[in-house]
Amino acid sequence: MDNRFTDIIQLIKQSRSNAIRAVNSELINLYWKIGEYLSHKIEQVEWGDAVVAELANYIQLQEPAIKGFSDKNIWRMKQFYETYKDFPKLSPLVREISWTNNLLIFSRCKTIEEMEFYLKLVKQDNYSKRELDRQISASLFERKMIGNLKLSPAVRENNEDISKTFKDSYVFEFLNLRQINLSPTTWVSLTFIWKHWTGMLKSQMKIQV
Repeated sequence: MDNRFTDIIQLIKQSRSNAIRAVNSELINLYWKIGEYLSHKIEQVEWGDAVVAELANYIQLQEPAIKGFSDKNIWRMKQFYETYKDFPKLSPLVREISWTNNLLIFSRCKTIEEMEFYLKLVKQDNYSKRELDRQISASLFERKMIGNLKLSPAVRENNEDISKTFKDSYVFEFLNLRQINLSPTTWVSLTFIWKHWTGMLKSQMKIQV
């Protein structure tokens, strides 16, 4: 087997991982900002609850190619921001895991300590949605607190392929891409596509709904 080019393959893989992380982080950051924007508007009674459905329709009309902005998901963005706004140390963590995993954590966990536990766990072990759901259902946090349980590599799904972890349907919907096996070159180019889309959406958010 020809081993002359293994270093190049590693560079490609590393660049691919960096691109995937960058796209995911931008997505979570965008959702946070939208949630913050809505929360403040509603808190200051400038907007009513009905504005969320109006906003979802407005985005659909203005940018029909942009997916992932249903009224239900926009409400989740507001809930996401309000859940973590008073816990700045968790802010970097939520940006390092997928939106699907974030939804599981803040919708199913009862305390901020439990949320922090699973946020760190997902970041550490690159948990898929399926594995995270299984661990929450199995009350891993409670068992850890009660029995000082040490996590063994033998009993966890350590997904070393970060591309699988971050192939979140929300990322693909927003970028208007189907979930396919993207080439390394395509993954790198996603960061540039993302900057284009976020710039467009930020411009739209400046308009009063």
